[in-house]
Amino acid sequence: MMCLSHCKLALVFAVLMDLLGVTALLVGVFAPLEIKGRDFGDFLVYSGALLVLMSLGGWVMWYSGNIDGLTSRKELGYIGTAVDQLARTLSRKMTRRIHSGP
Repeated sequence: MMCLSHCKLALVFAVLMDLLGVTALLVGVFAPLEIKGRDFGDFLVYSGALLVLMSLGGWVMWYSGNIDGLTSRKELGYIGTAVDQLARTLSRKMTRRIHSGP
């Protein structure tokens, strides 16, 4: 389970969007969906494809968050800018909020 140790929220998002997208896509293709004479199959096909496309962003975030072995900028002698410090502070606050609960 070490490969799932980082970015669990991105992984859950990606898997959920994949499941919803593929389900909507398959229902739109194979189920006859007519309500008051209007066909809603196309809507489900297009929205399912968009959900699967959104899941790609989750997969990219999860994968890039699990890359190990990269040399940090600090190790290279990089001096952090205000933007880096702000991003680091926000990331720490979000991590504490997720781990401490709502």
